Amino acid sequence: MKRAILILIPVMLLTACQKKNSFRINGDITGNKQDVIYLKRINIDTPLLIDSSKVNKKGRFAFKVRSSEPDFYQLGYSDSEFITLLAGPGEKISITFEGASLFEDYSLAGSEGSEQVRMLDQRLNITKKSLDSLRVLYDKASLEDGFEERGPQLEEAFTDLIKSLRRKNIEFIITNLTSMASLKALYQKIDDDTYVLYDTRDLQYMKILADSLGRYYPGSKHVQALTRDLKTGLDQFYRRQLLDIADQIPETKLDPVLTDVNGKRIALSSLRGKYVLLTFWSVTSRECITDNLQLKEFYRRYSRNGFEIYQINIDEDEDAWKRAVRFDDLPWISVREDDPRDLANTRLFNVRSLPANFLFDRNGEIIGSNLRGRALQIKLDQLFNN
Repeated sequence: MKRAILILIPVMLLTACQKKNSFRINGDITGNKQDVIYLKRINIDTPLLIDSSKVNKKGRFAFKVRSSEPDFYQLGYSDSEFITLLAGPGEKISITFEGASLFEDYSLAGSEGSEQVRMLDQRLNITKKSLDSLRVLYDKASLEDGFEERGPQLEEAFTDLIKSLRRKNIEFIITNLTSMASLKALYQKIDDDTYVLYDTRDLQYMKILADSLGRYYPGSKHVQALTRDLKTGLDQFYRRQLLDIADQIPETKLDPVLTDVNGKRIALSSLRGKYVLLTFWSVTSRECITDNLQLKEFYRRYSRNGFEIYQINIDEDEDAWKRAVRFDDLPWISVREDDPRDLANTRLFNVRSLPANFLFDRNGEIIGSNLRGRALQIKLDQLFNN
């Protein structure tokens, strides 16, 4: 009996190791079926064929792939008909294709990274279609009366769509600094010549992401390429507009160091070891005042367990801020932007409206954003009561 147990243990350990060094894909195709489907690993910009699978009469196929870390893959029929996956060791991915095109209508489960990539790809695709529709309207309007008024309106709508997608991608990167899917958000293009992150200031997000992913995946070829891109540029646009200023930009970190109501400089990073809610507010915002009253209850309940609030005020009137902090008896760390005319931290965190917040774990990684009311209560209960 003992001999049987001794034999069984190595077999179990071997099976566990195999699961950790591979992932599985099981798929169903109810739409456009072909005989064979291909899986390619993306080597920076070049897809390399690694396996193929026959699609049976019921539309089912399967892959098992050896893998030691998360990586990007193309799954599809050809170089023009595919979806992108971000798969990692131990994942069991289920995919269902239901449309005439693989990309247009599919769902998946079992891979958070792949689901994030799917969301980013589909959001980009929706924006592209909206931009194409505006181009058609613009061309039509240019031949009609009233174009002097209609033309600028369409141009503004076009610009607003691009800016909106940029803001969403920045928010995704900031809230997913440890996910390789953020590389997708960073490198997405609206067309061959236009990146979603088109502003020269967006280089700071590239630096932040390279630093974060470099700690978690130092051996990844994609992360190494990202690091190289900080010096060599992504393409002609980056080389021309960003490479020249890359060496002049100081190291950028998501670590505010600001002055509190007592004149003491406090760094967000000094609170490592605690769960920290970073919030942005203004004394002139009724929503912020209401939010603070609810935060006081959460702070009373969880502060003894390792919960802290680091609250940044953006008002120009310093005295009004100090009076509000003391009048409302705010018990947490209350600091203020150094220059209310240049809201550096507000801009870095891509804050678009107030109140806004970001929840950091004990290691200083963002694990949530804009959690308020019931959503914040549920999250804090999960952290402190499990």
